[in-house]
Amino acid sequence: MNIKITSRKFKAKDSLKEFITDELKSLERLNDDIMDANVILSFTHQNQSIKTAEIILNIPGTLLTVMESSDEFTKSVDVSIAKLKRQLRKLKTKKIDSKR
Repeated sequence: MNIKITSRKFKAKDSLKEFITDELKSLERLNDDIMDANVILSFTHQNQSIKTAEIILNIPGTLLTVMESSDEFTKSVDVSIAKLKRQLRKLKTKKIDSKR
């Protein structure tokens, strides 16, 4: 899986990048076909305390997108990963049911 982390209007720390990479590697247990993962980290313009994480997963035939905002990037990434896990499980059950 290729992981690309983009931080808009700030420089992301290495610890944050490692955290994101570890969380995304945990998704490979649910689906081995993940080709690319794009992570976009940004602040909102009006209020600097709201931080947004957007994750885009590229799987052959589908594109999964999740966006979450909170007061910390780690919280935003955690919630986004939980949403992606739910979407990957649903995608897997649809694939299994269509074969039956």
